[in-house]
Amino acid sequence: MSPETLTEQVNSILDPVDWEPPMPPTDLIFDDGEPLESNRHRIGMNVLIRSLQNAWAERNDFYTGGNMFVYYSRTQAKNREFRGPDFFAVLDVDGTALRQGWVVWEEEGRYPDVIVELLSESTAKIDKTDKKDLYERVFKTRDYFIYDPFDPNSLQGWHLDAQQKYQPPHPKPRRLAVV
Repeated sequence: MSPETLTEQVNSILDPVDWEPPMPPTDLIFDDGEPLESNRHRIGMNVLIRSLQNAWAERNDFYTGGNMFVYYSRTQAKNREFRGPDFFAVLDVDGTALRQGWVVWEEEGRYPDVIVELLSESTAKIDKTDKKDLYERVFKTRDYFIYDPFDPNSLQGWHLDAQQKYQPPHPKPRRLAVV
């Protein structure tokens, strides 16, 4: 074997392999054709979105959306396991970018910071169990709330603690004004 051939073989063994991770899917679906549960759900979702947009009208470093899919993994996208929070907000992102959905791998790995699900008879169990687990363990969403728009006393919420587990928020003690 010539020295040149031996050098080529050694170099081919020692050269790092050009490995690229599999590309995420690009054929994502952004509408499942499912209507919202009720007009009250649509109004609630729009109030949440517009309220935050109005409160932070001077800012462009957040994104808020509702009833749109959040894609977070190849497997989830491939299996068409749609997850579309009724309301979500993501902080410290380009709020001027137009989006059809929230695609985590196109957003530098960012997940929603706050999610609100509006409960209905058909979604309450999933919102309280499966989605809560997903938002806690996979999304690591800091604050998660559920609310039934037909029950004004139904608001529940959780905040991630230092161990990355949801805990009910602790109300801050109020100081009474002394007159």
